[in-house]
Amino acid sequence: MRILIDYRPALRSRSGVGEYVHELARALVSPGPPPGPARREADRVTLFSSSWRDRVGRAGLDGCAIVDRRIPVRLLNLAWHRLEHPPVEWLAPGGFDVVHSLHPLLMPARRAAQVVTVHDLDFLTHPERTRAEVRRDYPALASRHIARADHVIVNSRHTAAEVQRAFGVEDGRLTVCTPGAPAWTPRDPAVRPSYVLFLGTLEPRKNVGALLEAYERLLARRPDAPELVLGGQATAEAAAWLARVKEPPLAGHARFIGYVPPERRRGLYEGAIALAVPSYHEGFGIPALEAMTAGVPVVASRRGALPEVVGDAGLLVEPDDPEAFAAALDRVVGDPALARRLADAGRERAAGFSWRASAEAAREAYRRAVERKAGRAHA
Repeated sequence: MRILIDYRPALRSRSGVGEYVHELARALVSPGPPPGPARREADRVTLFSSSWRDRVGRAGLDGCAIVDRRIPVRLLNLAWHRLEHPPVEWLAPGGFDVVHSLHPLLMPARRAAQVVTVHDLDFLTHPERTRAEVRRDYPALASRHIARADHVIVNSRHTAAEVQRAFGVEDGRLTVCTPGAPAWTPRDPAVRPSYVLFLGTLEPRKNVGALLEAYERLLARRPDAPELVLGGQATAEAAAWLARVKEPPLAGHARFIGYVPPERRRGLYEGAIALAVPSYHEGFGIPALEAMTAGVPVVASRRGALPEVVGDAGLLVEPDDPEAFAAALDRVVGDPALARRLADAGRERAAGFSWRASAEAAREAYRRAVERKAGRAHA
């Protein structure tokens, strides 16, 4: 099968969707147990990118062909989202059986089957928490594009249910393709965890303000509480949170370290006593899965797909209850037996998520998309 995947979400920072597309592409071309290799040799995976400034790095992408165009992202998105032109075959010659967009809007194609991915519907229920093109285009166009897609991929059962409720996508046109756990061995026992970690883009949906409130309450209970470390790309909306970190009572107890590249994430998790995920909504929650893989207890909000991902391997609280969040963090910090139990349960749960299974689910989605495209053409 000739597969074209929109790799642009991974260009600037591999977090969230960027990590998803990078690891999925790698899994699609990696060898596997029989009969996998025969089928994978027949697949041709091409990654499409366009940017005026950023270029695709080839590290870790052996086996993938790359088409890298010097076209501004905003310009191409405007043309694709609003005009559905030009067809991607004009920019990536060679012919494809299926083209895969990593967001809910179609990648225009003349002949190839079209697959879209829906990671969450926060853009529909809370557009005020989104930015730029997402706010401008997704709420207005997603319904029409999803209806026309040959297949829809989602990242969790929770998102699948949301998509079916919002857009009426039938079961045969919908595939759950969850992220996989990283291939990490257990953490180094010589590393002594020393901080509470938040890792993710600092944007309104992540509810960082409630986490700062919860941590202030934790400090009031436990003046020797471990440091709070905030890692991730800061958006314009994060300015107030970053200023708050530099002022009492958080000054000297919390710090912002910025975007954390993939090669540094494992070490960052290994130094964490707990991962805090206070999000109002998550379509999946890759940091929670990464933390569980590393044996780090998770304290997360009881919203979106987080209960599906974390299960009983973490503590779940309401995101709008800072006192409950502070109490949950206090339990993990002050009860080593509980922390060990959560760490063990997290590792066991994370073992059930693999990128190999994700790749197989994606292949099945592509196969169904091609069949549906052919059936519609014949009709």
